[in-house]
Amino acid sequence: MNRIFNRAILGQTMGMNIPSRSGGQPTLEDVAREATVSTATVSRCLNSPEQVSAKTRERVMAAVERLRYTPNFGARALAAKRTNTFGAIIPTMDNAIFARGLQAFQEALSVRNATMLVASTNYDPDLEEKQIRNLVARGADGLLLIGDDRPEAVYDLLRERGIPVVVAWALSERPGVSCVGFDNRLAARQLADAALALGHRTVAMISAHTKSNDRARARLEGIRQSMTANGIDPKSLRLVETNYSIKRGMEAAIGMLRDGQRPTLIMCGNDVLAAGAVMGAKSLGLDVPGDVSVTGFDDIELAMLTEPGLTTVHVPHRQMGRAAAQLLLDHDDSGMNKLVCLDTSIVERGSLSRHVPGSA
Repeated sequence: MNRIFNRAILGQTMGMNIPSRSGGQPTLEDVAREATVSTATVSRCLNSPEQVSAKTRERVMAAVERLRYTPNFGARALAAKRTNTFGAIIPTMDNAIFARGLQAFQEALSVRNATMLVASTNYDPDLEEKQIRNLVARGADGLLLIGDDRPEAVYDLLRERGIPVVVAWALSERPGVSCVGFDNRLAARQLADAALALGHRTVAMISAHTKSNDRARARLEGIRQSMTANGIDPKSLRLVETNYSIKRGMEAAIGMLRDGQRPTLIMCGNDVLAAGAVMGAKSLGLDVPGDVSVTGFDDIELAMLTEPGLTTVHVPHRQMGRAAAQLLLDHDDSGMNKLVCLDTSIVERGSLSRHVPGSA
């Protein structure tokens, strides 16, 4: 008897699993026996802890810890026809554009004991479709997707499988799809209006590739609308479409600033490209904003770290992530068809200043 007790103590001390009576991994019944409660009480502690008294909950969780018990989520999912797992498919992990929103999404899921699976597409629509199919095959209860721009066949698949979808970072009025986002066109236009009011007339833009990217297209349209409203021919906008990276932003800016038609304002599709544009201007010996003004979009932390700091559009990333998680968690059989439109704002920093004709 003492030998058995000592082996159990040794197992705890060394971080080993204490074997269950049935052999193999500890079971729910083993935890119940260890905590001297019913299996129903253990289940409530794990799934709805607020329904159990603090004293009982502590005793059960101590037993879970001692036994190194891991719930059988596969069996639970089979019984409930839910996995309590949600997928998030984002265009890139190379920079922090989606990081804050994704973090908030995960935090909101965790409060309800749900799990996030994340995948990245590198802005490749074919890869995104493959990842959507993979997550559906793995039993995801719902999906967070970035933007609305994808083949109709993908939405047909999700409708047929009954998979709820939330589109974020853009606005969508697609039937059966919920959306939590903001008006990219309006946000870009408001920033352009503010910049053009400072006297800029020679405008350039460094954008993401607009094909299969509704956010990039909308931001470009917003700038062109502002130019028209301010008496500037939108066809005069110098546009470079490139991948999102500081290096590509730098290269694009250098190309724009080296020739004889140097813009006084470079508007960028996000803060990553804008940081590169500032570096590109400085590499040519130009002053920002004295010789050329630069604006970004997103207001990620990088916008505060450039010198000068970036004037940019603040996007409510965390609010968007939390709201997206809530829409998926609260989904019921009535379907997904909710629209949450969030406000953006302009953050003024040192990269944008008044242009005096003849000064550059």
